[in-house]
Amino acid sequence: MTDADHMRHALALGRRQLGRVWPNPAVGCVLVKEGRIIARGMTQSTGRPHAETLALSAAGENARGAVAYVTLEPCAHVGQTPPCALSLISAGVARVVTALTDPDPRVAGKGHAMLQKAGILVNQNVLSDQARQDHAGFLKRVTQGLPFVTLKMAQSLDGRAALASGESRWITGFQARRHVHGLRLSHDAVLVGAGTARIDNPDLQVRDMGVLTQPLRLIIDPMLSLPVGSRLGQSASSLAPVWLLHSHSAPEEALKAWERDGVRLLACNSVDGRIDLRLALAKLAQLGLTRILCEGGPRLASALVAAGLVDQIVCFNAGILFGSDSQASFGSLHLSALSQAPRFSLIRQEVLGPDVMSVWSAPAL
Repeated sequence: MTDADHMRHALALGRRQLGRVWPNPAVGCVLVKEGRIIARGMTQSTGRPHAETLALSAAGENARGAVAYVTLEPCAHVGQTPPCALSLISAGVARVVTALTDPDPRVAGKGHAMLQKAGILVNQNVLSDQARQDHAGFLKRVTQGLPFVTLKMAQSLDGRAALASGESRWITGFQARRHVHGLRLSHDAVLVGAGTARIDNPDLQVRDMGVLTQPLRLIIDPMLSLPVGSRLGQSASSLAPVWLLHSHSAPEEALKAWERDGVRLLACNSVDGRIDLRLALAKLAQLGLTRILCEGGPRLASALVAAGLVDQIVCFNAGILFGSDSQASFGSLHLSALSQAPRFSLIRQEVLGPDVMSVWSAPAL
């Protein structure tokens, strides 16, 4: 097998932990000796232990002379554990193959340099494009101070989100809805606006996938209008944490009520009663979030797109028509010319039962 084959294996391992290790990257590591895989590892929940640590521990003395395939440059700084670069050196590996250099200033080439100084051969940038996609949330948080945002849309064939009455359950079929649960699982948090939370009263949990750790639930509600007795409020202390992003002018009584319910309250800057989304997302990144799945309604979706904060759109289209008197998937983007319209690039399409899923990527800034 080639270096690319082994790195592909390591990347697959890392992807299993997306959504569970924030603020750390979901790294995968494979140890190979004499053409045979001797150990594997992936970053564990809460970010520790690191992938390299687990793989080296599993291999023991057999790691000496092995090749380590790691999806991100091994860390070089002392944190809660010794640097992984030093662990690889101590284990006596002969070669290290990495997919990406870690942009974190505490690492940023220092891990590679440490390995090379110890006489270990280092090969870099193997399957770097795929690794960049897998680590997109971690990379964006480190380099831009923002989380990677995926916008999920479920809509009719003519691009409508609900009937005029607001009825929308269920536009898509079972396979598409199950895929959405997989999306939730691979993100650190799920985000909705107060309108969606009031109308749909969701709990935003991952179902039927045997998971033990649920994603964080986020609600943007400037004036805390959502009833405390909603499903999100009732499950805040039992299912998964709920964070409420509100304006500084939210009523004191509502603040106290939500605090009693065990919800974390995050005061955010607002303009004309609307939360400043860029500053709010920056606050979430400071708190460690790297990947957010937005399942909000048309107003929140259009606001995120207009602010240039959406990195990826995952759109589920059903073969059903709603007509022009139904509710659009997006609110107004206030465009006066076609040249102003945000353009996304189609990454892939997949048939899910009776529905079609399309994945679209925002243009690189």
